[in-house]
Amino acid sequence: MNDKSKMKVYYNSACPVCKAGIEGQMDKDSVCEIQWNDVHKNNSLVSEVGSELEFVRERLHVVDENGDLQVGFNAFLAIWRNSPKETWKSRLFGMPVLKQICQVFYNILAAALNKWNRTKKHW
Repeated sequence: MNDKSKMKVYYNSACPVCKAGIEGQMDKDSVCEIQWNDVHKNNSLVSEVGSELEFVRERLHVVDENGDLQVGFNAFLAIWRNSPKETWKSRLFGMPVLKQICQVFYNILAAALNKWNRTKKHW
């Protein structure tokens, strides 16, 4: 019997920046079993997180090891928290003031990347 926690990551491979980031993360160890869900290849996956396709394309979504939905920068914190060599990132960037700054930066970057991807007709 496998007692390992599970996590589901929802990402958009049509964005070259997002794809590279996720592919780099896929190669890293995790204390959780991770299911990688590409919403570009299978649009219907967004129904699992109850979000619109465009929002999942723009921002990373993770159902964490506790079954809670994490979106945007919080999704990165969940991934890092379960990656033995990156737990320091979740602790550092999860500190209240730094976390707020990172969330704002992530949201600005995600919106800009989304606009760029749509302009380039990646989807």
